[in-house]
Amino acid sequence: MSQQVVTLSIPQPVYEQIRQAAKKKHRSVDELMVEAIAAAASTANISASQMRSDLAQMAYLNDAALWQAARATLSPSQRERMENLHHKKQREGLNAEEQIEAESLEALFRDTLIVKAQAAVLLKQRNYDISDPTQFAPLE
Repeated sequence: MSQQVVTLSIPQPVYEQIRQAAKKKHRSVDELMVEAIAAAASTANISASQMRSDLAQMAYLNDAALWQAARATLSPSQRERMENLHHKKQREGLNAEEQIEAESLEALFRDTLIVKAQAAVLLKQRNYDISDPTQFAPLE
C-alpha cells in the first residue's frame, strides 16, 4: 500500500494526549495517529453512503418495524459512557482513545436520531398521527 506524507499542526495538549496514549500502548505516535485517522476516514466514508442507502430501504419496512425504528435509542450503558466522556472532556480533556470512543458514540447517537426521524416521516406519510412525542419513547 502506498503512503502519503502529511504535515499536521495540532495543539500541544492534544499532541501530549496522543503521545501519552502511544507510550502506554508501546506504540509510536505515528502508528496511533494513522490508526485514528483510518478509523475516522472509514467511518466518514461508510456512514454517508451507507446511511443514505439504509434510509432509502426503510420505505420497504412494515409499520411495526418503522415504529420500532422510531423508538430506537442507545443502550443505557452507551448513553452513560457518552455522558461521562462529555463531562470529562469539559473538565480535563480526553486522551486519544477516549476521543475516538466519544466520536464513535456521538456518531452512533446522530445516526440513531436520523433513523428515528426517517421512521417518523414514513409513519406520517402512512397517515399515522405522530404528534405525541411519548409515542417515540423506547418500549421497556
